[in-house]
Amino acid sequence: MSETNSNEPLDGTSGADGDINDGQGTYDVVLLVEQALSRQDAEQVRSLHNEIADQVVYHVLVPLEDAAARVEASVGMLGAGDVMSSPALAMTEEELAAVREECRTRSDHDLATTLSALTAAGATARGAVTGQPPVDALTDKVTEVGAREAIILTRPHVVAEFFHVDWTSRARRKLGVPVLHLLEHENFDEQAGGTGEGITGL
Repeated sequence: MSETNSNEPLDGTSGADGDINDGQGTYDVVLLVEQALSRQDAEQVRSLHNEIADQVVYHVLVPLEDAAARVEASVGMLGAGDVMSSPALAMTEEELAAVREECRTRSDHDLATTLSALTAAGATARGAVTGQPPVDALTDKVTEVGAREAIILTRPHVVAEFFHVDWTSRARRKLGVPVLHLLEHENFDEQAGGTGEGITGL
């Protein structure tokens, strides 16, 4: 899992010790995002840490979509009649490789877009596309950088497109830092007035 950097921090220090308002170290936040952040998303995330004097560094994780699961889910959405009448549902290795490449390209694009949005919002951000299970990747990154908190941003899930794991609940069970769940492409007021899926945290 290689990292892409944006606005590399001036100070490499991080961790849970020390005063976050003395301006001497970094305040590391790990972001697990389901899709590319919009400019509004990035500005809202940045606004959560405006009062911190230390340099806030965002570590973005974008999960690599599983190509095989995507194909299986697409087949699962077909009706029984469609399945019976389809001459060939099985994909060749070449076709599956093409889907994998498409997934990787999309994930890379989402990461680049997210880093760009955070930078435009005045943030220091770095990130990577990860093939690990999302919560495992989040846990590892929090430990690696000594993060003070984790933020999980997902799109609203009226109906899961393929399969949706409750990342937030699992992360709260595994991490010893505050975990905030936000909905992408909605402002704080919209999320607070919704069905309770957004703006949840410890």
